[in-house]
Amino acid sequence: MSELMRAADLNSPSELRAATVHRAPDQTSSLLTRLFRTFDGSLALRLWNGATLIVGKGAAQAAEPLFTLVCHHPGFVRSMVFGRDPLRLAQAYFQGDIDVEGDFFAALNLKNHLSGIRLPISDRVGALLTAFRLPAADDARPSATSQRARLHGKAVKAHSRTENRAAISFHYDVSNEFYRLWLDEERVYSCAYFTSPDDSLDQAQRNKLDHICRKLRLRPGERLLDIGCGWGALVCWAARHHGVQAHGITLSRQQFEYAQQRIRTEGLQDLVTVELRDYRDLAGAGVFDKVSSVGMFEHVGLANLPAYLATVMRVLRPGGLFMNHGITHDEEGWNKSLTTEFINRYVFPDGELDCVSNIQLGMERAGFEIHDVEGLRPHYALTLRHWVQRLEANRDAALREVDEPTYRVWRLYMAACALDFEAGTTGVYQILASRPNRGEWPVPLSRGDLYAGCAGGQERGS
Repeated sequence: MSELMRAADLNSPSELRAATVHRAPDQTSSLLTRLFRTFDGSLALRLWNGATLIVGKGAAQAAEPLFTLVCHHPGFVRSMVFGRDPLRLAQAYFQGDIDVEGDFFAALNLKNHLSGIRLPISDRVGALLTAFRLPAADDARPSATSQRARLHGKAVKAHSRTENRAAISFHYDVSNEFYRLWLDEERVYSCAYFTSPDDSLDQAQRNKLDHICRKLRLRPGERLLDIGCGWGALVCWAARHHGVQAHGITLSRQQFEYAQQRIRTEGLQDLVTVELRDYRDLAGAGVFDKVSSVGMFEHVGLANLPAYLATVMRVLRPGGLFMNHGITHDEEGWNKSLTTEFINRYVFPDGELDCVSNIQLGMERAGFEIHDVEGLRPHYALTLRHWVQRLEANRDAALREVDEPTYRVWRLYMAACALDFEAGTTGVYQILASRPNRGEWPVPLSRGDLYAGCAGGQERGS
C-alpha cells in the first residue's frame, strides 16, 4: 500500500482520501464494472450519488437485470476489495449499507460471485487505489461494531447444557409474535409436507403433523415424547387427533410459556404436558411408547449424537418407534465454509449437520433398527419460500417486534436456505426406527396405512 501512496505523491492516507473522494463515484463505476464483469447475468447497481450501472456478463447483451443492488455508502465497495470477512456482503445488508430491490432470491447469487472474484494483476493496483480512497462504512456509522455484536450468536464449542440453552434462546426467544407473523396457524417451525405445490402452508403443515403421527402408528393411550417440542403443535395435534398422552420438552422459555397457554386454551391438560428440559436430563427407562424429534437433532452437535441417541434408546420401550426428522447436507461433517460460518454466526450458534448416511449409521450404532427413510428436500424449499413471502408481506408488523437488522437476518437466512434446498446441497429426512424387541416387527408389512386415510384406527385429522 505504501507504494500506491508514493505513486499518488501524497503524504498520508487522509490526504490521499481527501484529494480524491469527490471523484469517487466516477472512479467507483469503473471499479464496480471490473468487479462484476464475470457475474453470470446482469444486475443494476445504484450508487449513493444516484448513479445507476448495469454490470455483469449479460449487460453487453442488454439483458434485463433481475434486481438492483442499492449501495447507500461507499464503504461497502471498499469492503469488497479490502474486507477479510467472507460474510461482508451479508453484514452490509444487515447493517443497511446495501439494499436489494427486485428478485431477492436472484440477488443471493452474489454470494458465490463475490467469494470467487479474482482480478488480473493489471487491475489490482487500480482497484486497491480506488477502494483505498473511499471511506469505510464504519466512518459513517459509529454504532456498527455494537450492531455486529448484537447480531452474532455466542460461539458454541462443547455443546454443553449452558451453551445449548443460550443458543436456543438466541434463535427462538426473539418474539412469539414475530414467529406468528410468518408461520402457519399451528405454529410449526420445520419442513411442511405438500401433497401438491398448490397446497397452502397451513394445509401442508397439518399434512406434516399427521404424517408424523401416522408414521409413528399412534394409538389412544400411548405415551409420546416430543424432543424439542417448539410451540407445542405436534404434542397437541397427537393428543387431539390420536388420543395419546403427549409430553414435550424445549429449552426455549418463550416456546414453553406459549405451549403451556395453548394446552390450557385447547383443554388438553389431561393429555399434554411440556417442560423446560435438556434431553440429557430425561429420567427413566422405557417410559415412552413412541418418540419424535423434529428439527432438533441439528442442535445437538455431531460429537454429542451418540449421547443423544443413547438417551432416546433408554427412554423408549422395547419395540417402540422413534422418528427423527432433521436437516442434512451433502458433505460429511461440519467443515468450515461460507455457509457453516453464516449459520453459526447469525442463525444457529449450535447448528451442525452431517450427511444422511452418517446419521443412519449413528442410529444403527446406538442399537436402533431402521424401517423407513423419506427425503423431503423439495418440501422444505417450498416451506421456506412461503415463510419468506409471509415475512416480507408482514414487514411492518415484524419491525414492531424486532429491529431492522434482525428482520434482515431472518429474511436472508430463509431465502438462502430455500436456494440450498433447491440446489440439493442441503436435505431433510424423516428416519423411522425402533428399539429392537426380540425380533418384533413394529410396523405393517406395507406402507399403505400411511396413505389410506386412517392410521391406527383413527380418522386422519383435517
